[in-house]
Amino acid sequence: MTSPSSNQRSDKFASHLEGYAAQTKGKTGLKRIINAAGYSKDGLVAAYQNEAAFRQVAWLNSILLVALIFLPFMMPIKMILVFSSFFSLIVELFNTGIEASIDHTSTERHPLAKIGKDVGSAAQLLALTMLFLLWMMALYTTFINFY
Repeated sequence: MTSPSSNQRSDKFASHLEGYAAQTKGKTGLKRIINAAGYSKDGLVAAYQNEAAFRQVAWLNSILLVALIFLPFMMPIKMILVFSSFFSLIVELFNTGIEASIDHTSTERHPLAKIGKDVGSAAQLLALTMLFLLWMMALYTTFINFY
């Protein structure tokens, strides 16, 4: 007995959905990719408009990426710094999503809600610490250790 293909499974799943979910989940191929790109854009816009921390991280990384163009780092170092910049933005998006989900559930104080929000914040702290340390190592190896 063979298992149903992924398309059959997604169609079966979509047939049980109602309303907006039914309209979006059943899409396949190019239409799904176009929809996903639109949702991603919407997410970036929402994070930028509604979350000061995301705006701060976005501007910080924009400045760092522009500086990266002009600094004489070796290509592997530039690649690592670009990765760490995007990583910090990705972590902030997850943190924003976690906070929005918790706030949607309830804005009352609850120990589990605090843990969820604090863990997201801790993840961002680690991502920004990694970004800082990698930049310091890149500057040190390029300018101080060079001479």
